[in-house]
Amino acid sequence: MAEEGGAMRLHQRRDGAVLVLEMDYPSRRNALAPALRREMLRVMEEAEADASVRAVVITGAGGIFCSGGDLSSMEVESALQGRERLRPAHQLIRLLVAGSKPVVAAVEGWAAGAGLSLACACDSIVAAEDARFMAAFGKVGLMGDLGLPFTLPQRVGPARARQILLYGEPLDAVEAQRIGLVDRLAPPGQALAVALDRARILADQAPAAIALTKQILAEGLDRALEQERHYQTLLFLSADHEEGKAAFFGKRPPAFAGR
Repeated sequence: MAEEGGAMRLHQRRDGAVLVLEMDYPSRRNALAPALRREMLRVMEEAEADASVRAVVITGAGGIFCSGGDLSSMEVESALQGRERLRPAHQLIRLLVAGSKPVVAAVEGWAAGAGLSLACACDSIVAAEDARFMAAFGKVGLMGDLGLPFTLPQRVGPARARQILLYGEPLDAVEAQRIGLVDRLAPPGQALAVALDRARILADQAPAAIALTKQILAEGLDRALEQERHYQTLLFLSADHEEGKAAFFGKRPPAFAGR
């Protein structure tokens, strides 16, 4: 999978029973563009059917995990188009959260917006000590998506999730670990190595026990994703979202009108 000009890739490699996926979209700081989401879904579907894959690690190239959604591709003109935009992304989230393969996120640099959603859909988050996390969806007139309203409260509790989702303020890795958002810290540049160690432990567990544990912990996910699909589609079509995008690309504060 590659963007025009070959700028967007999802690299794959095996480390024994562990599949390592590396997002590589340097021009957008590894933004989770629709093409990247579709490719990750395809690879995860293949992994789900491959008994030799016992665990997955997801990371980002260039010292950054994922900067969020790709606003340059976020042009939604109808409710059906909005729902379709989220459909493959939600399929991916279902595989990560409720699929049979344990998944570890290795976070260097930023995990922002959809990048935070992707990390929270994983079973474990390993972060470099200088990593940063943020859910500033409201600044572009949107709500947290890709399962984040479901997965974030599971990690940090409803009260802290509310603060993270509503204020959109950055969190450093030490604070993120303190509140339960991050599971392990690693020295800068070593998040992938530590994540691989954790994934190897998971790969040695009984696969059926892992799969059923993930499934029971994911109860309620489908309902949450369907609600999100409806609400986020309304926001895609709002004037405030258009203003948020214009302000982002114009590098100015947004002037929201509640429409």
